[in-house]
Amino acid sequence: MISERSSVTRQHSLETGLETSNRRRKREGRGEESVQTTCCPSLRDMSLSNSDHVPIFHLPPASDPALLLELKTRRPPSLLDLAGCETWSVNFSPDGAWFAWSMGHGIVWVVAWPLDSEEGQDGETDRADKSFSCGHPVWGLAFGPRPPSSAAAACPTKLSKGPKGKSTLLLATGLENGVIKVWNVLTGNAVFDLHGHEGVVRNLVFPQNGSLTLISSSRDKTLRIWDLAHKGKKVQVLSGHKDWISCCSVSSDCSMIASVGRFDRMVCLWSLRSYTFIRNLTGGTNKKLCLLSSCDFSPDGAVLATAAFSGSSWWIDLWDPYTAEKLATLADYFEDYGQNQISSIQFSPDGLYLAIVTDDRALRIWEPGERHMTMQTKRDQDSSGLCCNYHPQGGVIATGTRDGHVRFWRTPRTVPSLCHLCRSTMRHSVSTHQIEALPLPKRILEYLTYRNIPERLKTCCSSDEEDWES
Repeated sequence: MISERSSVTRQHSLETGLETSNRRRKREGRGEESVQTTCCPSLRDMSLSNSDHVPIFHLPPASDPALLLELKTRRPPSLLDLAGCETWSVNFSPDGAWFAWSMGHGIVWVVAWPLDSEEGQDGETDRADKSFSCGHPVWGLAFGPRPPSSAAAACPTKLSKGPKGKSTLLLATGLENGVIKVWNVLTGNAVFDLHGHEGVVRNLVFPQNGSLTLISSSRDKTLRIWDLAHKGKKVQVLSGHKDWISCCSVSSDCSMIASVGRFDRMVCLWSLRSYTFIRNLTGGTNKKLCLLSSCDFSPDGAVLATAAFSGSSWWIDLWDPYTAEKLATLADYFEDYGQNQISSIQFSPDGLYLAIVTDDRALRIWEPGERHMTMQTKRDQDSSGLCCNYHPQGGVIATGTRDGHVRFWRTPRTVPSLCHLCRSTMRHSVSTHQIEALPLPKRILEYLTYRNIPERLKTCCSSDEEDWES
């Protein structure tokens, strides 16, 4: 039983939970109908006001070894052919115990992770599936951190302590009307709303320092920094973009915010300490007609990846955020004009790989500095991928699609080298300028500053390689 496993096993990725469920079903000889209910038993007994939107669990065909599971949304017939069903955002909680996705038409669904877990680690937490009706299409999702016990004791706010003194788990949802709704996942109740944005709230991020600070980006050309410990009443507004902001990301040391403009082709860096503009990485010289769609800091904060596309190509640039130097570029070119945009990118938790979601393939995994893809799914123009999010422990990544579905994929697992671990630890708190001031051999300096990518690989192309099969 899941409840008898150790705490490490309980927080394992879907791979373990799903394999356990599959073995149990095989022993009991259950069919497809039982598969849909056994993956998530609480769905059978739920009685929700938005019960017309229910996720159905589908096991993948054996011909696709990378796909672990697919969640498809059952909708009322009146909504089947209408816009608004997109899954714009998927997100794992910081401890990996919960998964949330926007399933379209203003509904957010939250399930316990792994999907066959039945109770919390303390034996008391309600692990039933939860559904939140937001009233407007949901574009952004972000789980809040559980406040550290020391911080909660020093500053006992209503957000840090729930019923009976227990910590709460917050979920922020960014809506099409510019409102941000904050929910208590464990109780299913709305906590409060944040007002201020005048356009779609496209992206939400909580810093990794455990603080109740929320960063939001919007189509109103601004970023806002909210202090949830004061119910969002203290707000900092960052202005400078000339058009929609597609995405934002926060460095691991919580010193910088990166944001990319959809149409203004700006990659902006902001100080999260002084709330000021630092620089535009493109330097105002990016005259190429393109759209920027996504960005992400590496786990150590030393590299910033940005994604862009035009009518006949898409590309990913790797930047040094401290020096504004471009470290490498991955590009892809195609014949069908305007039919293959890149939607989302994210670094793996260990920083070794970069996940890529595009129109023609549901998922690619690239190791920066390598010419070929480490993994890529089969070419499919109907993949309709929109977003992706790694499980905090790696090994599994979730992708959302335009039809409101979610897919879980098995990703490569590699034991990081000692050199990589040392570099990640050092770069978490040491800038490029500080590294360059050290009396170190050239090769070591190049490695620590991610300038060890061979010249011939600094610009590489994602071509028609063989699909990943094992």
